[in-house]
Amino acid sequence: MKVTHLDWSRLRTFPLAERKSLTAADDILRAPSSTPPACTAEQTRHIQACADAVRSARQQGSGVILMYGAHLLRNGAALILTEMMKQGWLTHLATNGAGTIHDWEYAWFGRSTESVQENVATGTFGTWNETSLYTHVALLAGGLAGEGYVTALGRFIAEDGVTFPSPELLEAQIREAPGHPLTAARADLLRMMRAVPLPSGRITVEHSRKYASILAQAFLHGVPLTVHPGIGYDIIANHPIYDGAVIGRAAGLDFRLIGDSVNTLDNGVVLSIGSAIMAPQVFEKSLSAVNNLRIAEGKPTVSGLTIYVVDVQDSGGWDWTHGDPPKSNPAYYLRFCKSFSRMGGTMHYVQCDNMAFLHNLFHAIGGAEQGS
Repeated sequence: MKVTHLDWSRLRTFPLAERKSLTAADDILRAPSSTPPACTAEQTRHIQACADAVRSARQQGSGVILMYGAHLLRNGAALILTEMMKQGWLTHLATNGAGTIHDWEYAWFGRSTESVQENVATGTFGTWNETSLYTHVALLAGGLAGEGYVTALGRFIAEDGVTFPSPELLEAQIREAPGHPLTAARADLLRMMRAVPLPSGRITVEHSRKYASILAQAFLHGVPLTVHPGIGYDIIANHPIYDGAVIGRAAGLDFRLIGDSVNTLDNGVVLSIGSAIMAPQVFEKSLSAVNNLRIAEGKPTVSGLTIYVVDVQDSGGWDWTHGDPPKSNPAYYLRFCKSFSRMGGTMHYVQCDNMAFLHNLFHAIGGAEQGS
């Protein structure tokens, strides 16, 4: 069958300022010391048990990984997560591509979120110039230093821009050492500089709301944060500059990085908050890889793990501490529960609003007192 390819270089993009943005950073941010929302008795029991598990893990030097979806950010969690990082309660964070898009837009533009239904109909969903352009600029610069997704983008926000070498230097480096590990990243930048074009030297992009960026705060506090996007999942794909190699290179480095943190999870804790797809899919592969390497070295596999999965959907009426339900039960197909229940630890599912859970957890572990 003959296929006629569309010319994606002809995609029209628009300034972010023209978009009808539905949320504003300064309207949504929750003060960590403020009174958290009320929870039910069952939710409170889970939150207190989770707080105990986090405290125990950190006292033993074990890791606490938080994997979150974009809604946690959009619900105003940035300041609370910053305090949890500063106080040492979280040793690693992980999010999806959408989590970085809203994060960057809040930091630079102060606003984010659009109507999918309205903008798909007009062909404008995701076609916002600065979001994709500057994400690629950050990742292209990070690629030259062998940096992953969040290190590159977090640095870009924290340092208000990047500095690119000249095309002549890039071309010389590629010619002199074609087998160098950074050759592909150098070639991608060289191609972009000529095609877009992108200038050499300093590119300054001021971010006036760094406090609203989990990425920037993780970078500034030295806490690993990784991004696990999908090709075509995120609005940055709707731009002529979009390059799967640039995205994939950065995300591939981040997947290796999360393995380092999974390796610290003996008697540790994993929090999956509002991430129905990315968190279970990424975690099961990473844990398997870590166990593979440990077995090869004659070491025991990761053990003593406690997992809390938080979402607003009900659990299918199943107690997930008992393992999988039968395939005849619709709950069997809840991937965000099923995958985590198979990870060899103790998994608890909490049906709760993500911000209510996180805010109450911060207070339950004593974070509000430490931050006051």
